[in-house]
Amino acid sequence: MLSYRHAFHAGMHADVLKHSVLVHLLQYLAQKDKAFWCIDTHAGAATYALRGEYARKNAEFETGIGRLWGRTDLPALLEPYMQQVRALNSGSGGALHHYPGSPWLAERLLRKQDRLRLFELHSTEIKLLQDHFRRAAPRVIAQAGDGFVGLLSLLPPPPRRGLVLVDPSYEDKNDYRRVIAALRGALERFATGTYAVWYPQVRRLEARELPEKLERVQASGWLHVTLTVKAPPADGLGIYGSGFFILNPPYTLPGLLKQGMPYLVKVLGQDETARFSLESRIE
Repeated sequence: MLSYRHAFHAGMHADVLKHSVLVHLLQYLAQKDKAFWCIDTHAGAATYALRGEYARKNAEFETGIGRLWGRTDLPALLEPYMQQVRALNSGSGGALHHYPGSPWLAERLLRKQDRLRLFELHSTEIKLLQDHFRRAAPRVIAQAGDGFVGLLSLLPPPPRRGLVLVDPSYEDKNDYRRVIAALRGALERFATGTYAVWYPQVRRLEARELPEKLERVQASGWLHVTLTVKAPPADGLGIYGSGFFILNPPYTLPGLLKQGMPYLVKVLGQDETARFSLESRIE
């Protein structure tokens, strides 16, 4: 929805899961010399000020990235991601002041031959995004528009290699339906692309049904990981975990997650119900 601002939630536990996996996906694609495209359908801003008015309102980063900051026992899943967070905060005297959005992470990890295409509907967020990447065109282009629609216009990307991040706010319940429709349409145009779909764990029927629907999009070639940090709230409001569903994942990802997810449960868990799940069907 146009009212959604991710700045209120930047750096929370869901971002830690999403961005640690995103960094691995980008680094994996970059192992081959051939170019690839990264497309972000709901980009948000490039970076977020954790000491700013929005982030401080609920201070969700304190139980997310804040719990990882300064730790020296990070597993392989998290270290490359934390290297990027540290780079963004390199001028902060060792303090955690800023958090990278997915566009910032992607631009950092793409090479000169790769391309980044960003979509954002929120009028304030898209202006921030375009200002940030104004000098990066044509390598990076941020467009004001509906990412579900814009995605299909870019597929298949010219190099026939690519990663698509689908990360709507889901404040509009129609987003759940549109995610499935967008994936099916995208696979018809670009069947070999890697598609990463984030979703929240909330007490909404559409959220509970989404994982099963995602598994039916294609019979094999998928991975599904979830991180639950606390019990569902009694009032039915708020996020208590998140999931990340990847179509055509790299073969290296299951092992990294199997080793790294128990650490995230231990460090980010907020009560005794904290847990993770990991399923994959990779041929």
